Order: sequence, then structure tokens, then C-alpha cells
Amino acid sequence: MAARERLVVVGNGMVSLRFLERLAEHAPGRYDVTVIGKEASPAYNRVLLSALLAGDVDLAGCVLRDESWYRRSRIRLLTGRTATAIHPAARTVSVDGESIPFDRLVLATGSDPIMLPRPGMDLPGVMAFRDLAHVDTMRALRGSDARAVVIGGGLLGLEAAYGLARLGVDTTLLHVMDRLMERQLDARAARLVRAAMERKGVRILLEANTEAVEGFGRVQAVRLADGTVIPADLVVVAVGVRPRVDLARAAGLAIGRGVQVDDGLQTSRSGIHAIGECAEHRGQVYGLVEPGYEQADILARRLGGRDETYAGSTVATSLKVSGLPVFSAGEIADQAEGEPILLSDPASGIYRKLLLRDGRLVGSLLIGDVAESTWYRELIRTGEPVGPFRHDLMFGRPTTLAEAEPQRLVA
Repeated sequence: MAARERLVVVGNGMVSLRFLERLAEHAPGRYDVTVIGKEASPAYNRVLLSALLAGDVDLAGCVLRDESWYRRSRIRLLTGRTATAIHPAARTVSVDGESIPFDRLVLATGSDPIMLPRPGMDLPGVMAFRDLAHVDTMRALRGSDARAVVIGGGLLGLEAAYGLARLGVDTTLLHVMDRLMERQLDARAARLVRAAMERKGVRILLEANTEAVEGFGRVQAVRLADGTVIPADLVVVAVGVRPRVDLARAAGLAIGRGVQVDDGLQTSRSGIHAIGECAEHRGQVYGLVEPGYEQADILARRLGGRDETYAGSTVATSLKVSGLPVFSAGEIADQAEGEPILLSDPASGIYRKLLLRDGRLVGSLLIGDVAESTWYRELIRTGEPVGPFRHDLMFGRPTTLAEAEPQRLVA
């Protein structure tokens, strides 16, 4: 019996786990797998951090797989361990002094939060919002008179501010742009989201350029470029993420914004792959979990012997702000070229915008009612012509003719 190939996975987040689950399906028993995770716990659902913060789920609801699953799957799991070097020629990974050999290596190292280059960002009380430890710090403010400032009006910033407000914390959200989530929302949708946040008790300041975080020994305030000073006991910085590439760069792998991979999700060195937020494919780095899942699925099938390639992902964003569901996919900017179709009912908080170009759906923005989001995303991904159901498109997937026609009585 041939020896199993040695497969090492660096990173134990959601994308890494998805890859391991799919690999077990497509290549059972083929690989001797070792997984290296920097955090002390096995993989958990990072998307649910805001729900955990708000108390909508508990920690058990965030756990994806416990340690017993790894043991049953014959996977060696190293938690609380850091990969310090990759040696492509020797085919080894250094992990806290241990040398682990590999035949194939998968990098799923994710991203690091970006901290603004402003004075005071190193003060105690200034933090990102990326892991369970951050949630614990924020939840400790429940029932106190603490004041929190969240810097960043993107998806993560909104989730952090919403969670803090749910804890009863006095929360102010600062955003440097003229509207929230400017990459995913047009102006009208952004107004609806802002109103939902404000109803929850979050103060929002737009076009607010952070000048510095101030304090003596600990954060005390945030000062804006216009001189405004906002008292703060906690500052959460949520202005974006940066692919974690230091390990790959030191190993001599090709780096752009992320670890560069081809359509087979292989890096510039044979047998070394990258997936998820650390990977750059055709110049695109995805900071969302769904594209990482697609990459994980394809790489697992490839390592199981199937000849599949990755052609890129359709980026979509989903969240719920104070009970208001939001979905955005494709091109949605006010100035985007195409034919917009709009449905707006501000009183009920419903807004829909579809953008057509050359008879195909290229963008979808849904506020309030997102039931058809999966269908719209698939239409954008496939480029299917929508002409045959153009007039029904705004109202969701059309029924078949048999379903649409009333039943006739037979005389």
C-alpha cells in the first residue's frame, strides 16, 4: 500500500475547515493531514462574531467542528501554534521550533485588520474586531457607563456598532465617506441603513476623518480633523483587512496584494496552494468568506483528482442591521452603466435596485426583503439573458406557466 501524501494546511479558519471537509469527501484516506492554527480553539464561525457580541447566539452556536471531529477525520490539529517559516526546497514548515514535512502545502492564513496610521492607535482600549478575544473585551462593557467609538462604516464596522448598541453601550460610528458601505450600497440604500442604525441608538458621523486617538495610559477620546473630540473608553477600528502574506513572501512566493495563485489555486511554487482572504487570483483579493468557500471546494476536488479550475467569484454582501436585511451583489453604484430598475417603499423599509446591461443582470441591491437574493446572485454569476422574464424580474423568480395559470374545470 502506497504511503499517503503529507498535506499541511496553515490556518484553521472557516475556509480551511471547508477545505478539510470537502477533501474528506473527494479524497478520503489519500492524505496525511496536519493543520496549524494560531488561535487556541478549533475553527469557529467568524461571521457570527457580531451575533455573539449582540447576544443573538452563544459560543456553542459559533463552533463549527470540535476537536473530536478532527480526530475522527484522522487530522492532526495543532492549535495555539504559529508557522514561522516555509522552506519550499526542503518541503518543510517550521512551527514553533518543530519542522513539519509536506508534499503539498495549503496556505489559508486569512487577513490582518488594518489599523489606521494615526497617533494613539497603540493605546490600551484600541482594538480591531476579528476574533473571540475581541468579543470578550467588548462584552465586558455590558451594564457599564462606557462609551465606544467605532471607526469605519463598512460591513464590519456596522456589525461592531450594532453589537455594542445591543449591549447598551453608548456608541458612535465614524465614517470618512459621505455614506455607509459605499462599496455595496447606493445613496438611497445607504440612507435606509443609516436610519436603521440610528433607530438602534448608534450615533453616526459621516465625512468624519479621524485625526488621532487621545489618552494617558489608556484611550480617552477620538479627535477628528475638524477639531471635534468624542469621549471614548473603547475604540474599535474596522477600516478593512490586509491579506496575511508575510510567511509566503519570506518563502519567495509571488506576492501582489495577496499570495498570487493561478486558476488551479497554485502559487508560484509547485505543490503550494493558497485559498481564502490571503489569496490573489487574477488581480482580485476577496475579503469575504463565500469566495473562499468556492476556492476551498475547487481545490479539494483538484486534490482529489478532478480537473477543475477557478474562474473567480461574484462578490455578494449580506447583513442584518437592527432587523433590516441587506443584500448587495455585482454593480450597484449610482454611476454604474446600465439600465436600473427600481422599487422603493420607504415606509416599510423596502428598496430594490436591479441593474441590467445588454439584457443581463449585472447588479442587485435589496433592502428589507432579500428572499430572492440567491437567485439574483446566480443570474449575475451565469450571465443568463433575462429577456424572457424581464417584466417579472423585480418580483422574483417567475413561476412556470402551469403554476401561473388557474386550474380549469373539465365539463
